[in-house]
Amino acid sequence: MGIRATGHGPRIMSHSDIHTPVMLERCVELLAPALAQPGAVLVDATEGMGGHSEALLERFPDIRLIGLDRDTDALRIAGERLARFGDRVTLVHTVYDGIADAVASAGVSRIDGVLFDLGVSSLQLDEAARGFAYAQDAPLDMRMDQTAGTTAADIVATYGEGDLRRIFERYGEEKLAGRYARAIIAARADAPIERTGRLVDILIAATPAAVQREGRGHPAKRVFQALRIEVNAELAVLDRAIPASMDLLRVGGRIVVMSYQSLEDRLVKRVFADASSSTAPAGLPVELPEHAPRFRLLVKGAELASDEEKERNPRATPVRLRAAERVREAA
Repeated sequence: MGIRATGHGPRIMSHSDIHTPVMLERCVELLAPALAQPGAVLVDATEGMGGHSEALLERFPDIRLIGLDRDTDALRIAGERLARFGDRVTLVHTVYDGIADAVASAGVSRIDGVLFDLGVSSLQLDEAARGFAYAQDAPLDMRMDQTAGTTAADIVATYGEGDLRRIFERYGEEKLAGRYARAIIAARADAPIERTGRLVDILIAATPAAVQREGRGHPAKRVFQALRIEVNAELAVLDRAIPASMDLLRVGGRIVVMSYQSLEDRLVKRVFADASSSTAPAGLPVELPEHAPRFRLLVKGAELASDEEKERNPRATPVRLRAAERVREAA
C-alpha cells in the first residue's frame, strides 16, 4: 500500500515532541557520496517518524525518498513531517523485507542508498498503550503493525513451556528462561495474562532475591525484548531484508544499519562479512573478477555513538552502526 506524504489527516504530535534521530550526522556523512548525484534514490527502510529522512531530504535537495514502515501511526506522523517535500517522498506501509516490492511499486529499479534504524521506535516506546514498555501497565500487545498479527498476550497464553523458554533464551539471552517460562504457565492457569503489569509482577516474583541484588537490570527487560522480537518476527525479517536491500543498490550505492541489541548486530555483521569477502576457492593462484567482493566495508567493526550524544540522547547508548558500499555488480 503506497502512501503519498500529505499534510492532511489527524495530527498525532508536534514536531517539537519528536525524538532526535540517532547518529544523524554520521548517517549523513556515510550516505553522502551515494546521494550526491541528481536523481539519487534513498530508501529509509525504517521510516519511523521521519527524523533521518527529513535531514537527508534537506541536505540533498535532488534525492527521492522511499520510506517504509509497518507502523501506520508512524507513517501518519512522517507524512505530516515530510509533506513540504511533495512528490519527492513516497511512503509505503510494509515490513522492511518487502523492500524489493516497495521499490518496484514506486517505479524504481535500482537505489543509491538505504538506511536501517532497527528495533523499537520512540513512538512505540512512548505510547504506553502499545505494550512495549515494562515500566508502564498496558495491554500486552507489542505489535509494530497494529492492523494484523499475533500479540504478546496471544503468545503468553498459547505457547508451551518449551517454546516460551526457547524464545526467552534465543531472543532475550535470558539465563532464567526456564524459570520464567514455568512461572508464566503456572500463573496463566489461574487467570489470563493480558496486561504488561501482571506479567512484570509474575517475572519479579519468579526472580531469586540474590539475582535481583546483582543489579543485572530489570527482571522483565530481556523477556519483553524476546516477546517483542517473536511478535514481530524481527530477526527473520531482518535476515531477508538486509540481503534484499543490498541487491537493489547500484555500484557506488551505500547501506547504513544501526542495531540496538547484539542479535541484530551479529546478523548484520555476518551478512556484511559475506558480501565483502572473496568467493574464490582456496588455493586459486589468481582471483577471477567474478570472485571479487561485491561490497567494501565503510566502518571498522561497529561504530558507537559519541559520549556527548549518549549524554544528550540516552537512546543512542546501545547503538551499533555498520555501513558498506557496493563496488561491483553480481556475477
